[in-house]
Amino acid sequence: MYERKQNLEVRLIKPAEEEKWDHLMKEQHYLGFETLTGECAKYIAEMDREWVALIGWGTGAFKCVDRDKWIGWRSDQQWKRLKYIANNQRFLILSGVKVKNLASRILALSIRRISSDWEKRYGHPLLLVETFVEKGRFLGTCYKLPDGSCWEKQRDMAGMQGNITIMG
Repeated sequence: MYERKQNLEVRLIKPAEEEKWDHLMKEQHYLGFETLTGECAKYIAEMDREWVALIGWGTGAFKCVDRDKWIGWRSDQQWKRLKYIANNQRFLILSGVKVKNLASRILALSIRRISSDWEKRYGHPLLLVETFVEKGRFLGTCYKLPDGSCWEKQRDMAGMQGNITIMG
């Protein structure tokens, strides 16, 4: 159990940490883990230098009719522009960690830095990030900020709550 006052940092994993990140994600995430898709970035959240959570971002979902319609993409544009969207493919609060609002804080810190990290790694920024929450399993509360400033669009898509954030 951690207290709210402890320092929280979200950072990219180091190459030497990737095996541990993959193992923890595979063992503790309800979907397991094999790999992130497309261009990707793996982050850890630490409190006082102890790992408390893992978050993995990959290329945006290939087909998302509601998102593509909302953006205004034609089908011929979608493939070329997909690289500007990151999808939160995995998010895990490690077992035994209990901190009020921790997931929201981690997402906010991750979103603040992901576009610049992406640009350094892949040579282009991100314009949007997206996530999908299995509504029957999770409430998705961590994606809803009190002032509504973060998640720009929320949509029910076949039992999944979809969230899009505009970067910038």
